[in-house]
Amino acid sequence: MSESESQEEIAVVLPDGSELEVDADATVEDCAYEIGPGLGRDTVAGKLDGDLVAKEEPVYDGAKLEIVTDQSEEYLRVMRHSAAHCLAQAVERLYDDVKLAIGPPTDEGFYYDFDDLEVDEEDLEEIEAEMEAIVEADYDIEREEVSIADAEERLDGQPYKLELLSEFADENDHVTFYSQGEWGDLCAGPHVDSTGEIGAVKLLEIAGAYWRGDEENPMQTRIYGTAFEDESDLEAFLERKREAEERDHRRIGNEMDLFSIQDVTGPGLPLYHPPGKTILNELSEFVTDLNDAAGYDYVETPHLFKTDLWKRSGHYENYQDDMFVFELGDDEFGLKPMNCPGHATIFDDHSWSYRDLPVRYAEDGKVYRKEQRGELSGLSRVWAFTIDDGHLFVRPDQIEAEVEAIMDAIDEVLSTFDLEYEVALATRPEKSVGSDEIWERAESQLKAVLEDREMEYDLEEGDGAFYGPKIDYAFEDAIGRSWDGPTVQLDFNMPERFDLTYVGEDNEEHRPVMIHRALYGSYERFFMMLIEHFEGKFPLWLAPEQVRVLPISDDNLEYAREVATEFDDFRVEVDDRDSTLERKIRAAHDDRVPYQIIVGDNEEEAGNISVRDRFEDQESDVEIEAFRAHLEDERDAKRTEPDFLAE
Repeated sequence: MSESESQEEIAVVLPDGSELEVDADATVEDCAYEIGPGLGRDTVAGKLDGDLVAKEEPVYDGAKLEIVTDQSEEYLRVMRHSAAHCLAQAVERLYDDVKLAIGPPTDEGFYYDFDDLEVDEEDLEEIEAEMEAIVEADYDIEREEVSIADAEERLDGQPYKLELLSEFADENDHVTFYSQGEWGDLCAGPHVDSTGEIGAVKLLEIAGAYWRGDEENPMQTRIYGTAFEDESDLEAFLERKREAEERDHRRIGNEMDLFSIQDVTGPGLPLYHPPGKTILNELSEFVTDLNDAAGYDYVETPHLFKTDLWKRSGHYENYQDDMFVFELGDDEFGLKPMNCPGHATIFDDHSWSYRDLPVRYAEDGKVYRKEQRGELSGLSRVWAFTIDDGHLFVRPDQIEAEVEAIMDAIDEVLSTFDLEYEVALATRPEKSVGSDEIWERAESQLKAVLEDREMEYDLEEGDGAFYGPKIDYAFEDAIGRSWDGPTVQLDFNMPERFDLTYVGEDNEEHRPVMIHRALYGSYERFFMMLIEHFEGKFPLWLAPEQVRVLPISDDNLEYAREVATEFDDFRVEVDDRDSTLERKIRAAHDDRVPYQIIVGDNEEEAGNISVRDRFEDQESDVEIEAFRAHLEDERDAKRTEPDFLAE
């Protein structure tokens, strides 16, 4: 190849690590045809350095390229993006003078935001029917590159689109449009080739959303939907959705009197009622036992600090928009968004030798983050939440052993709840602090821990925190949903910003490494997940009410109270209402009580009890001491289901 020819070609990196040389102006689709004609014909989109792009997108030298076909994991996302366009087209056909905002795909479907649109849930059926007509028409979805002036003309009367266009115009002299039939939209793509390739669609709900997520902007109408390649996949999704709605923690939380979020207190600020606080106390005691066994010292930091602290830690510049900040006299204060700067400040108040390390601090610390009101939802996203926080200050040579110990504790937490999980190692991002040597050592230490434990893990390159690499856990609930959970993070930034030191064996000052860890994540989100995972049917050790004694008649009420005193180490109630036994049993079942003790004339005469569990199995002639011993064993072992009648 001559020098002139080499200048006209570039190389892209394929998933197997090999390089493909193509013309300098080649697109994703061109590269696919270079690999093979069949792949070229099947190409729907591409990924350049992990970003999903249209197949018409030019590649560049050194780019990591993946080809997306209808067999790819990303295909569903591309199809759902096209379904969002069908939704907007259908709405514009049915409603005059509607203003279009944005319409992206999501993990479970898609949405589109509209202004000047008044619809309710009953209108979704008509909109959905119009969408299906658009799919049936099988319009070609055509991509065009147009000038800014041409785009302005096409978007006349669409203020939100023109606002987006003005931002694109600052960096580009052209933009891309996608058209289908009579309708078109400003969009970067990617999309499928025609509306007929969109499979089964379903509109789900209507919500309000601020333009660009800013409460100062107009409230718009958001229509959510989903799309799948075929009806069977759609039906399976809808069934999972129905199951999720049955398990909705907001509904169950209300039924079980666990928590409330009231207008008078403010959004995203949960109030925990006695039954809910009982569960939180049990979760906290579990973590306290693990922390005590691992040698943590408990500390406490205030809810409020001068913003000088947040400026020093770097949170002010990175989290200011998400912080509650106010002035008091001549000083500016902020509610804490994280606990780590407070823990670093405590460490900094002492002098340390290498012999003193590791230093381990723990705190169930309440933090505050100003999420957008439209994003607040039950306990899953709130303004005030509590982290089972732990921060360790260690020598570099101690990292591996400390991470091992943390992972042992995480394993105990997740196995206690019978949660299956996946693990990922997130490595150095482009924007980061610390030397190459420190990062390489830290990443190799985390990798060594994972491999020594023979754990399968995903490598998430570039997804580490800017201050260090991390190990993230994601676990599945009872209906297969994945939740972000525990984490172990190495931090070189905070010790640097706070000038933290210890005196080494060489009598010189050295910088410790800070380890952040959480065994639950936040109590709020973990509690929410447990409510939905167990559908409110908590294990005995967590249940707000563990045993309910049901006298068959008022004549047995005194004996019922005597029996209850035999279980005073448990959360036990006596149902003394004037009601039939059947109604009492039904009430205990509806209240999700793990065990019911039934006492009548026969039990009182024999001095024993009948036991009924939440599975509606029952056993008579049970010795009180034997049942109490079983309860103690089931509670202390933290078993997830009542199992007395399974023995």
